[in-house]
Amino acid sequence: MKTSVLIGMVLGGLGVLGTASVLAQDPAGQGSMTIVAPGDLKWTDAPPALPKGAKMAVLYGDPGKSGLFVMRVKLPANYKVAPHWHPADENLSVVSGTLFIGHGDKFDAAAGKPIATGAYAMMPAKMHHFAYTKKETVFDLSAMGPWGITYVNPADDPSKTAATTTAK
Repeated sequence: MKTSVLIGMVLGGLGVLGTASVLAQDPAGQGSMTIVAPGDLKWTDAPPALPKGAKMAVLYGDPGKSGLFVMRVKLPANYKVAPHWHPADENLSVVSGTLFIGHGDKFDAAAGKPIATGAYAMMPAKMHHFAYTKKETVFDLSAMGPWGITYVNPADDPSKTAATTTAK
């Protein structure tokens, strides 16, 4: 049986990044533009559905609601995410470092493909894949919400492991 953890439920309270600076109002009444400098990002711990150590900052939208969202994700060196899938296409653009991604139901570092700084990758909805880093890596993730992660092997779900460990 597969378990699903909606990351958006945890992220729902984050909303759109609060430190964005409004740079210009459109005189035609079409809205405003926002730009966020790297130093203004509000990093938070990733939800318990990801292994400890990951950080994230929501740049646009709300991963817990329907519609487009964009978030920046920071993974430490030697970080691993077990095989899993998402309910929608996952679009990644690496900002720094290298993210390794492989597909399948088993974690196999030798099968991981490097996605280097400046590169883009897309995993279709429900594609079984895994990821890992060798050094700190930062990437932008964009997708349609609500967002979630389902581990191929429920025993790999860190939110379940943490709950089991806490209960002992």
